[in-house]
Order: sequence, then structure tokens, then C-alpha cells
Amino acid sequence: MLIAVAIIGIVAGIAYPSYTRYVERSLRTDAHAGLLQAASEMERCYSRRYNYTGCAITTTSPDGNYTLSVAAGGESDGGFLLIATTPQADGCHGDIQLNARGERTPVVCW
Repeated sequence: MLIAVAIIGIVAGIAYPSYTRYVERSLRTDAHAGLLQAASEMERCYSRRYNYTGCAITTTSPDGNYTLSVAAGGESDGGFLLIATTPQADGCHGDIQLNARGERTPVVCW
């Protein structure tokens, strides 16, 4: 009986960190999908108006784990900055961002 408990403890000790990393990656994938969709919406709006001002985006990621927002950009980021924010632990320690030039930050989270 004691051996069985020890084996279960070892397996759980290995499996739990792997599961946690899997959940973090799946959360980030939701952010990526939402940001890319929002970038597409911004580009579509720009093609109609020739300006990013007044463009609306979807405010949540596809699975609803992230809140998406857009910040008016300047010359350095190409015109807009999209930000994905979540209260959940996704392993990024901050917001995930995508700008009009396709630059993604933080790099570790992409």
C-alpha cells in the first residue's frame, strides 16, 4: 500500500507541472487568436477609412479568457497597439501585445 502511494505521488509530481504548462499554453493560444482577429478587423477598417481612428474590435478573445483593447498608436508601432489582458495565470506575467507592424510582445509569450 505504501509503495502504491509513493508511485502515485511521483506520477502526480511529474504530471501536474506538465498539465499546468499545457493550460498556460492553451490560454496564450486564445490570446493569440483574439489579437490576430482584432488586427484583421483593424486592417479591414483601415482599408475602408484610411485611418485607424474609430475602428472597433471584438472585446474578448474567442474562448473568452482575455479582454482585448486597442490603443492609438504612433509612428513607432505602425498605427495601433492591441492588448490582451487576463486575470488568470497564463505564465506571461503581464499583457500580451501586437502592434500594426506585427511586432509581438513579450516575445516569450508568443
